[in-house]
Amino acid sequence: MDPAAISPLSTPASFDRRFETALRVLNEAILAHTFPGCAFGVLVQNQIVFQGALGRFTYDPDAPLVQPNTVFDIASLTKVVATTAAAMLLYQRGQLDLDTPLGELLPGFIIGRAPQEHARQVTLRHLLAHNSGLPGYVEFFRAAATPAALYRACLTLPVEAEPGTRAEYSDPGFILLGKALEVLTGEYLAPWVRREILTPLGMNASLFCPAPAQRLAIPPTEEDTTFRHRRIQGEVQDENAFILKGAAGHAGLFSNVPDLLRFAAEVLAGSESPALTPPATSPLFDPATIDFFSQKQGPAASSRALGWDTPSQPSSSGTLFSPRSIGHLGYSGCSLWIDLHAHIAIALLTNRTWPDRSPASAESIRLVRPAFHNAVRSAL
Repeated sequence: MDPAAISPLSTPASFDRRFETALRVLNEAILAHTFPGCAFGVLVQNQIVFQGALGRFTYDPDAPLVQPNTVFDIASLTKVVATTAAAMLLYQRGQLDLDTPLGELLPGFIIGRAPQEHARQVTLRHLLAHNSGLPGYVEFFRAAATPAALYRACLTLPVEAEPGTRAEYSDPGFILLGKALEVLTGEYLAPWVRREILTPLGMNASLFCPAPAQRLAIPPTEEDTTFRHRRIQGEVQDENAFILKGAAGHAGLFSNVPDLLRFAAEVLAGSESPALTPPATSPLFDPATIDFFSQKQGPAASSRALGWDTPSQPSSSGTLFSPRSIGHLGYSGCSLWIDLHAHIAIALLTNRTWPDRSPASAESIRLVRPAFHNAVRSAL
């Protein structure tokens, strides 16, 4: 594709002809209204080789242009960049035993349940592996108006299957995991993550609960006509996280591509890698920790590791990421995939739910993600 064929308003400042196909995938997605804009970046052997942004905050012709450092609501990427990363550090420091029953940290999860109920068997490992038996998603916000009410409702959920036997990606599981980590640290998750992860890594654009003055610089995620009855911009889109004051174990973090690549670089720096020059400073995560958390968990058909996902068939990562890869998606149209073998990371941030959560957009983003990842990996 000739660079001149791309609209000047949607061409990255530094165009690399190797990535023509990847750019075409994203531009066509914008034209198809999969999302109004996106930012993206590719890290190879600790070097950013491709980074840019396309499109606008909304489909309005005078909406702000997305920039390479635009901050997005990264939705469920919170589960790995904040909550799983916190679990990794606590495990590494000897403060987290993954086989601790959830009921030991959150007694409300087992109080009133019969001795034979599955809830008594649920451990922190099960929550990380999404095989706890808890349901995938519950609209707590329909009845719970306060954090306390939402947590009470979450604690009393039925555990529908024997822990370890059923894989079901579970938001309630990570809500409870976030609260369990707060019990272990004696501190709210958001400030702990800021101090122990975001600040040490220089992830200065990443935060929970952007201030009102920051919100207009963040692409909106939807026109909410059913719950908050306003444009959702610069505040968490996930309604349960909203009830939890914008910061929870399953959602709430805002970030940008440069910060996510910093995080990915730290994961790669900590992985055992003779191909890479040892970092000047000790990485945040030890090789043993990364190896442990990147191992697939049960049951056999699950692609889930501890907190992380791994390539499946089919996978949002495409077909060219190695089996030694970890990643995660975000409902708003975000993704982060890290190939521990090839030492490659790809971040893609979009607001595909704008202006509403249409099934067509959900189906389209499922096609765009693997096509984009395959195009990038082929170019490399």
